[in-house]
Amino acid sequence: MSDRSLRLTVLGSATPFPRPGNACSGYLVEGGGVRLWVDAGTGTLAELQRHVAVGDIDAVWISHLHADHSADLLTYFYALLYAGLEPDLPVRLIGPVGIGDRLARFLTGGSERSPVERAFGVEELCDGHVARVGGLTLTSRAVEHGPPAFALRVEDEDGRSLVYSGDCEPCPSLVELARDCDLFLCEADGEGPGHHSAAQAGGTATAAGVGRLVLTHVGSTPPAPGGGGRRAAERVAARAVDRALAEAGLTYAGEVAHADPGLRFDVGADSPADPLPRTVPDVLFVSPPGSATGSPTRAPYEPGAESRSGSGSGFRAEICPGGWSDVR
Repeated sequence: MSDRSLRLTVLGSATPFPRPGNACSGYLVEGGGVRLWVDAGTGTLAELQRHVAVGDIDAVWISHLHADHSADLLTYFYALLYAGLEPDLPVRLIGPVGIGDRLARFLTGGSERSPVERAFGVEELCDGHVARVGGLTLTSRAVEHGPPAFALRVEDEDGRSLVYSGDCEPCPSLVELARDCDLFLCEADGEGPGHHSAAQAGGTATAAGVGRLVLTHVGSTPPAPGGGGRRAAERVAARAVDRALAEAGLTYAGEVAHADPGLRFDVGADSPADPLPRTVPDVLFVSPPGSATGSPTRAPYEPGAESRSGSGSGFRAEICPGGWSDVR
């Protein structure tokens, strides 16, 4: 990859727990001479090592502190300090308020605080936070999920841009952040407080005028107990993805793809996503013959409308004072 390219690689997109061949939410962003690990859901540290060495990550950005987006920070801590890798420490860790203390408490399980700062240079997010990592500019906006949660815009020095929704329901701040981006990675876990449906993801993409839409974190209903085991689960997951792609296509006229584990997207390029060589077969998202696609019954997000959580969501972040930091 050229240092002047901007690339997104899917490490995992499963929700709410990892599946065979698909870790939870995690993405590798490369560009501007740096490598950025975006969300560290369960299983993503192993997948990350298919592409880069553990010690070669320049920064980590975490959208929120639910385990399916952050749990692998715990094993990453041990890899950085105790595996004899001699990485350049501390690794910059950008995440919601309290992320350092959350790690410290979990690692000790008692009153003594774990020295997380030996491994991580912790930087806490607030609405409007802007950071520079190498040749990339990272802009974060608070979004509606329940706990403090953020969406991310990554832009390189040539103006190429990608936006990641994190987990959130449709909200004006996400539309503003995603405005005219080249690639929009949006969760589609299902309609309800704190999440987008696939149709709503398409509506947000349309409202923001994005170039390409990639659905991730697609929710599915597990098969009934005793209903066929792993193969049945794979078929259910495949049908869920098929339905999500169809629903998003009814509210967004551009290209829609799914964040299959192992896919990489060259941001701003017209070429389709490239599959990467894998040592684990990609079986979760192969559509069975004759699989049905559903039709959406949900209304897409209308820009300017109030989010469903309204004033009672329990979280309203304030704009960062200054909100800028710059390290390579």
